[in-house]
Parts: sequence; C-alpha cells; structure tokens
Amino acid sequence: MAQPSEKRKQSLYFPEDMLREIQEEATRQDRSLSWIMQQAWRSARARIATMPGMDDLGPPASA
Repeated sequence: MAQPSEKRKQSLYFPEDMLREIQEEATRQDRSLSWIMQQAWRSARARIATMPGMDDLGPPASA
C-alpha cells in the first residue's frame, strides 16, 4: 500500500496567457490545475535537469 504524499500549499505565478492555456487544458481533461502541473513536471523534469544552472554558466563578463 502506497504511503500518502505530503501536501503543502505553494503559490506559483504564471503569465496570464500561460495560465489561461493551463486552465483550458485542465478543463478539457476534467482535472485540477494542480494535477496538470504535477503531470507537466513529471514529464519535463529529466529534460529540465539537463539545463545548465546559474553556477554552470561561468563568471559574469567584465563590464
């Protein structure tokens, strides 16, 4: 039996047009915004992990 996952409230801010698209997809699938975002993260996290972090970009250019 799977253990229940910890739930924590978090505010995220999206551009209005992006939020509208996410809401339309949630409505189309009859799912919550939260569910859509969780699935998007699960789908994209491996790709995101390959992106360089700020520390990987090197020192800032001299002015």
